[in-house]
Amino acid sequence: MHPAKVIRQQVTRLTDLPNVGAATAADLQLLGIHHPTQLQGQDPYQLYLRLCELSGERQDPCVLDVMISLVRFADGDAPQAWWHYTAERKKLYSL
Repeated sequence: MHPAKVIRQQVTRLTDLPNVGAATAADLQLLGIHHPTQLQGQDPYQLYLRLCELSGERQDPCVLDVMISLVRFADGDAPQAWWHYTAERKKLYSL
């Protein structure tokens, strides 16, 4: 869902989360995450690495940006577009 349309109190499904469509919801389910609250306290970098491992391929770096946005939202930050976190990712990793 587009971050501007997200209403925290109405987030009950993965696709209610900012930046999540069907493909990202499927990735989250592959990671064993079936409810938005399961993202609280997660490490987005570990989620990304685990997704790469489980899928058998290196995921696009923007997937890491999405993971950062999801965990930050789950931990209480305002919903942000995934590209809001690109600079942070690039600073830590050259992905």
